[in-house]
Amino acid sequence: MNSPHLADSTLVKDSLKQSFIKLDPRLLIKNPIMFVVEICTAVMLVETIRSFFNANASPSFAYNLTIFLILLITVLFANFAEALAEARGKAQTDSLRKTREETPAKLILENGQLQTVSSSQLKKGDIFVCEVGDLIPTDGEITEGLASIDESAITGESAPVIREAGGDKSSVTGGTKVLSDKIKVVVTTQPGENFLDKMIALVEGASRQKTPNEIALTILLAAFTLIFIIVCITLEPFAHYAKTPISIAAIISLFVCLIPTTIGGLLSAIGIAGMDRALRANVITKSGKAVETAGDIDVLLLDKTGTITIGNRKATHFYPANQIDEKHFIQCAILSSIADETPEGKSIIELGERHAINSEQIKKEITSSSKFTFIKFSAETRSSGIDCERGRIRKGAFDTIKKLTEQAGNDFPNDVSEQVTKISSNGGTPLVVSENEKVVGVVELQDIIKTGIRDRFDRLRKMGVKTVMVTGDNPLTAKFIAERAGVDDFIAEAKPEDKLEYIRREQQGGKLVAMMGDGTNDAPALAQADVGVAMNSGTQAAKEAGNMVDLDNDPTKLIEVIEIGKQLLMTRGTLTTFSIANDVAKYFAIVPALFIASIPTLQGLNIMNLHSPESAILSAVIFNAIIIPILIPVALKGVAYQPIGASAILQRNLLIYGLGGIIIPFIGIKLIDLMVSVFV
Repeated sequence: MNSPHLADSTLVKDSLKQSFIKLDPRLLIKNPIMFVVEICTAVMLVETIRSFFNANASPSFAYNLTIFLILLITVLFANFAEALAEARGKAQTDSLRKTREETPAKLILENGQLQTVSSSQLKKGDIFVCEVGDLIPTDGEITEGLASIDESAITGESAPVIREAGGDKSSVTGGTKVLSDKIKVVVTTQPGENFLDKMIALVEGASRQKTPNEIALTILLAAFTLIFIIVCITLEPFAHYAKTPISIAAIISLFVCLIPTTIGGLLSAIGIAGMDRALRANVITKSGKAVETAGDIDVLLLDKTGTITIGNRKATHFYPANQIDEKHFIQCAILSSIADETPEGKSIIELGERHAINSEQIKKEITSSSKFTFIKFSAETRSSGIDCERGRIRKGAFDTIKKLTEQAGNDFPNDVSEQVTKISSNGGTPLVVSENEKVVGVVELQDIIKTGIRDRFDRLRKMGVKTVMVTGDNPLTAKFIAERAGVDDFIAEAKPEDKLEYIRREQQGGKLVAMMGDGTNDAPALAQADVGVAMNSGTQAAKEAGNMVDLDNDPTKLIEVIEIGKQLLMTRGTLTTFSIANDVAKYFAIVPALFIASIPTLQGLNIMNLHSPESAILSAVIFNAIIIPILIPVALKGVAYQPIGASAILQRNLLIYGLGGIIIPFIGIKLIDLMVSVFV
């Protein structure tokens, strides 16, 4: 999803308009720093009007008016930064609003007939039909059929995707288009609560709430402001003692320059921009807190299949047990896979056909008999099979079939055990086949590790993130793939509750955990994780449990999300450092200027050698104002992040934004003073 350019004229115009609207104190009070600056601006307005009617006023009307205008511009610049960040998000909702427009829906009535109704009339639990060319009217789960769906209106990706009933790819989103076939869909949301509605609200900032970190920083900045209120108040008795009158304009200028106006003006924009960057990565966040938390993640759980490996494992070899005919074994493997709807099960049938075994004929022979029962594959049993006239045939994980055969009083063949170990050691997955609780052979499945995945895990390791691979494979296979992929840990033979238990264990140790999932069985773990990213193609339960939704259905997206989170935290930290460092230069500009006439020894503090007290104050407040729009691109784009370790990042940012925050204002104020001195 593309984000509008910063220089977009429409965005700038809308943001300028909002800058004035946001001057409303009821809106600005949400930003305590800028609210205080607005109060100071109002005081300066009163002082300016008073000096207008007093010809002998000191400082002059023109001087007071200039200070007032600069303070007003300071507030407007801060409002502009926030408005521009919001406008970039709002601009992205135009196409979404068009997508959300009323669409006809073919509702299935209780009598089975179809009735065309508006999408707004659909209620949770209703069932509708979509055919080729139809727009899906609202969010739902496919209950029957399979279809190719164009999701470009949501994801921006033109390539169609396959959605089908059952499994973890059954979810469809309102506004997407059916390109082929026919599906029945049950509505999973109430009117006005579908995915697009929530997405628009989040993007526009209507649902944005300040994150805990943002609230904490706001409190800290408010404390700084209170301190400088006390400082500025106490200056008056000192000035009186030194017989140096200080004007209201000077006190207000000093106060506004010393409080952290820079970060105060950019704080909201940084938070909004963080969510915007997540959206550009095609990730919908339910709150800004989720993005922030991602930046502090310690442990990352990733499924092996589709994340670390290319996807579905494929059967590559048949290894019959000693004294077992190969053809008979392959037939047993095919029979045990007929009810297995997983890609692995289908690949066994395909491999069998390459060995000249007609699977359709075998299936026909079996189903022609009245005595047969299919046993579908499940994660709990980790096996599939069939009961028929030929006997009880099972295919499953090594330990499952071993337990089955030994419980029946049969020995597990040593040659098959050796073959299982060999397959596992080579990174394959062994599936053992039994007939009437006697082992007949083993099928080898192979995974292909994604290119470049090891480099990505190295990058995460440099970020301080521990990677954990979750797989249903046996420990030997899991260990082999974990070592090749470069992950730090793995969970083998994982069940849904194992993920949940691992997350809880890490959290009890004070760690923040992230994971990605797409199935209903992932929902508990997604809800438990500090950052849970659900696939948009996944079930409704998964999407509701997670606090982020990945529109691209990319299992490695968590890596990008973590980088976005770290960039958000870094941007806020570095600009806070820069803002506070600025105060040093402003202090050396204004304080000597106030007292240098009555206390000549303060000339030593006038290291910038500014032209006059009036030009010094003007230069400081002008710099204080213009630094906000200069830093807007940094706030919106974020500080560049490199995985070089926390201490190295801290040193770099202190050097650039800490030292730079001290040096730049000295240079800036001096240059402005040279220009101002022409007029003052």
